[in-house]
Amino acid sequence: MKPVGVTSPQFKGAPHKKGVYTTSPEGSVWFGSPVPEIASALVAALAARTEIVWGTARLRVRGFTVDFGAPAAVDGVVELVTATPVVIRHEGRDLLPGDERFVERMERNLAHKADVLGLPAPGGLKVLEAGPRRRFSVRGAPRIGAQVRVALEADPRFVEALWSWGLGLDTVQGFGWIR
Repeated sequence: MKPVGVTSPQFKGAPHKKGVYTTSPEGSVWFGSPVPEIASALVAALAARTEIVWGTARLRVRGFTVDFGAPAAVDGVVELVTATPVVIRHEGRDLLPGDERFVERMERNLAHKADVLGLPAPGGLKVLEAGPRRRFSVRGAPRIGAQVRVALEADPRFVEALWSWGLGLDTVQGFGWIR
């Protein structure tokens, strides 16, 4: 378990083109971690960079900001929406929302994340909405997922941790980032 999350580059004003990931001169990448030592290492590393190599693209760093907190979390049911697809697997197979074991495997992933942080596991996970199936290649290996809107009951500290870590697997590869 890697308590780090990152988005894929998100480009403002990029034209939509089926089957192609388009770009524009204005974009952002978000990095996060619920572990302060990791978050501070990310800040130090970004402060020293003039560019980030993302696959075959070189992204020029024109500045960065530090956001010190998630939106105020409350006790009870909370809704989370992802900006990037959530990757969930079972027995080597990628699962999508609506697949038989998706919720079960997502609950297991969330419980494991809570355990890593020493927090109580969330409960009552429900998928409220799901986007279309998306497929990406990361270092030649496929990653298949979908953006989701979910509801769950969780300790506010865990919700804050998820906000900077993400939902599902492969969050360090840009998947499951929460808006």
